[in-house]
Amino acid sequence: MQHWYQARIRLKRNYKNKIVKNFTTVLKIAPAFLLASTVMHAQTKDSITKEKKIEEVVLIGYGAKKKSDLTGSVTAVSEKDFNKGAIVSADQLINGKAPGVRITSDGGAPDSKPNIRIRGGASLTANNNPLIVIDGVPLDSSNPAGVSNPLSLVNPNDIESFSILKDASATAIYGSRASNGVIIITTKKGSSGKMRINYSGNISIGKVTKAIDVMDGPTFEKFMREYNNKPEYIDMLGVKENGKQVMYNTNWQDAIFRTSVSTDHNLSIRSNLFKSIPARFSLGYNNTQGIVKTNDYDRYTASMKLTPTLFDNHLKIDINVKNIFSNKNTIDADGAIGAAITADPTKPIYNPDGSYYQSFNGYVMTGARNPVAILMQRTRPEKVQKFLGNIELDYKMHFLPDLRAVVNLGAESSYAKIREVYAENSLQSYRTVYQNSTAVGGVYNPGLNYGEEQNIFNKLLDAYLVYSKKYDDKFISKFDVQGGYSYQNFDNKGKKQFFNMDNPSGIREETPYNKYINDYRNVLNIQSFFGRANIDIKNKYLFTLSYRADGSSLFPTNKRWGHFPAAAFAWKLNDEKWMKNSGFSELKLRLGWGKTGQQDITGSAGFYPYSPLYQIGDVRYFYFPRTILPDGTIIPELYTALAYNPYLTWEKTTTYNAGIDFSTKNRRISGSIEYYQRKTTDLLAQVSFPPGQMLSNEFIDNVGSLTNKGFEASFNVNPVKTQDLNWDLNANVAYNIGTVDDLRGRDKVGANESSLAFSGTGVILAYHAVGQQPYSAWVYQQAYDNDGRVVPGAFVDKNGDGIISDADKSFVPLRPKWTFGFGTSVNYKNFDLSASFRGQLGGKVYYAARVNRGFTEASNPVNSNSLYNVLNFYDGAADPRFKAKGDAEGLSDYNLHDATFLRCENITLGYKFDKLFKGTTLRVYGAVNNAFIITNNYVGQDPENFNAIDANFYPRPRIYTFGVNLDF
Repeated sequence: MQHWYQARIRLKRNYKNKIVKNFTTVLKIAPAFLLASTVMHAQTKDSITKEKKIEEVVLIGYGAKKKSDLTGSVTAVSEKDFNKGAIVSADQLINGKAPGVRITSDGGAPDSKPNIRIRGGASLTANNNPLIVIDGVPLDSSNPAGVSNPLSLVNPNDIESFSILKDASATAIYGSRASNGVIIITTKKGSSGKMRINYSGNISIGKVTKAIDVMDGPTFEKFMREYNNKPEYIDMLGVKENGKQVMYNTNWQDAIFRTSVSTDHNLSIRSNLFKSIPARFSLGYNNTQGIVKTNDYDRYTASMKLTPTLFDNHLKIDINVKNIFSNKNTIDADGAIGAAITADPTKPIYNPDGSYYQSFNGYVMTGARNPVAILMQRTRPEKVQKFLGNIELDYKMHFLPDLRAVVNLGAESSYAKIREVYAENSLQSYRTVYQNSTAVGGVYNPGLNYGEEQNIFNKLLDAYLVYSKKYDDKFISKFDVQGGYSYQNFDNKGKKQFFNMDNPSGIREETPYNKYINDYRNVLNIQSFFGRANIDIKNKYLFTLSYRADGSSLFPTNKRWGHFPAAAFAWKLNDEKWMKNSGFSELKLRLGWGKTGQQDITGSAGFYPYSPLYQIGDVRYFYFPRTILPDGTIIPELYTALAYNPYLTWEKTTTYNAGIDFSTKNRRISGSIEYYQRKTTDLLAQVSFPPGQMLSNEFIDNVGSLTNKGFEASFNVNPVKTQDLNWDLNANVAYNIGTVDDLRGRDKVGANESSLAFSGTGVILAYHAVGQQPYSAWVYQQAYDNDGRVVPGAFVDKNGDGIISDADKSFVPLRPKWTFGFGTSVNYKNFDLSASFRGQLGGKVYYAARVNRGFTEASNPVNSNSLYNVLNFYDGAADPRFKAKGDAEGLSDYNLHDATFLRCENITLGYKFDKLFKGTTLRVYGAVNNAFIITNNYVGQDPENFNAIDANFYPRPRIYTFGVNLDF
């Protein structure tokens, strides 16, 4: 986000132009289940009469298809397959349920951001998350202020199904926003029968599963006397009380963590409104406590869905309205958790007078801040109100019933308000007072420190025609074609307020010129033309052709339009005569090819990356004539030039896909196997600006190409299906490897999200390098002695020149190549039991706590008179042989750990009472989320870390849930 006054001046003009070696057995689990299932199936007599088969209909872009008629790679996840238990966000429903879809949260906070990758990332710097479409409205990819996870603003209880579009033949209809795949979310509908009321509610308890292994008070005192036995250091232990040195034993991590208590309530009504309009109304309330104190999240939701039909079913109307209000107290989790790891355990939480103890000499902090005070002396409520709605009119022409006209009008709006307030005597509000550059004292400045208000508005218009015709006993059995226009406009505006202390008065006041510097407005416009044709020959040979042209205001006029074609073919082998006795009810071969684009770079390059703009500032500044506003306010005359690129153009991704879908005649075994290759050209990435340009250090540019290859497979087995017992099994596995092919003359570019901080400097851990997997660590190879013990400060001289330098570094991939998930569900009479698991094989995690706290000198004061805690050497959390730490030690592969894990995502046991009253059912259940995790001896907090840096990580809690579901 770029905030500048000049952009507002240019806005109107611009707007017009905008159209494991120990875990190899994991992969054997799913096949073992399948083998056992097949055997049991052969031994099980099915006593159930044949059911009428209702084929699943899957949503695709601007339409729907029977699953058997799909030509692209689409995974459908319905409500019966969702993860269960304590679910706060929509992404948690499908984590581990779809092959090739990796969902990694930033941690265990209630609103933690999910990083969703479908078949790896297609870009380096641009947005790699898929396009999210809810009831026909593509969402704005930029989050409202105060929202880490936009999917947390959708009530999971309202969701009916997900359709995940993966390959370009399926996603190209969405054009420039679909290079990373598309997730279509459909919410629940009303009923045409009698009114039904449903209440679901639960209460859950969350607990920390693992803390960082640092020393307690007595152990730390022992360590200091053994390793750093200097009188001045020993004197720093504990505190002086009544002239005596008093040693405390404070577990700082226990002091900031808590047992959380959360609750979720939902009420819905399904009815036939006025005896003719299927309708559903719902209300929801969720209160989630984080396991870090003061981290609370509240969400209120209301939704309405109406699906009337008029004119003898010629006009179908779909009306969706959702209102969400959330209130979150955001905490400085990174600061509090980091302080809890480093704080001296011999210090107390409170002073004798009840105030917070601080390592403070009256001017500056001399040690780690009191982590409890960090949490308790700052409040930051972040309130968001969001509206999401649309009305879709689908009219079947009276004069030509095979022709339909569809118009979809949608809107998404949000209003966010943030207020950050410091309490009395909060060191976070303390400011040192200077006179003639000399510190003469200080003052606390409690009260409002920061404020922000933001409005985001997303408008959508889709209009298209669909002609569909079925033929009996014809060579062409079905033909449909559609074409239309799409318009979407994103308007993001707001203001930020910073409050600083005025040195002479000691009073907190708003920053000078704040009103003009921190007001912002950004507009993005996308206009599109699209078309698609489906041709079925003899109900066996299915062809799909699609095309979309997108115009985006993010690019210069001559680069504005991108063109994205796609084609797919499917062959229903099971309908061939020579396959009649094959035992398959479905055996379908699919081939697909397509191009998609990428233009979502606003998070890294702003909304005007091709325009020369200036912002007020004095870094690399230019002088401009002074401007005096009508109210007399003087705008400073110093402006900083922002980097821009007038040659910027689209990223372009070409995908090839081959797959096979299968299902046995009794539908006991089904699944799919896919292979894909995806190549992205004109990669968008941040690169260094040539020196001497008087511009910013970096700018966005098209830098090269990237290839992703992989395969994925999913299996569903129903080994037992009797009158009283039903047992289902599912498993999926995916392999993906990416390679940077070219960076246009560069050998590597830094991955900014991998920045480290040690030795007082910022260091980049990971790079995107030619010939390497994207996001690979660039590190030294650690040297070990003959006994296999690490040799501190010694590294392998790979090129043999006798000098340890960057030439001796090598690249180590951080992202896992293998991901998998599997689960089971058993229903016996009125009992139900389900469990789901997911994990990954390979990948690496950088354990930052060991780098920062895993050597003996880490306890020593640095320009202060306070000590710092260290990892517990005595029980193996670190190696005391290390005596010093620098950039080389920090960038050693010794700090990279195997990220393989198997996590039990959820276990749920329930019982349904179906004879309470006439037509009334009650289900009670208990569930455990994050029940356990198995790792390859990982010593840090959690190996599941998207950025592969385990630093001050917010722990994922283990959550115990008890809930009820009443339907009457």
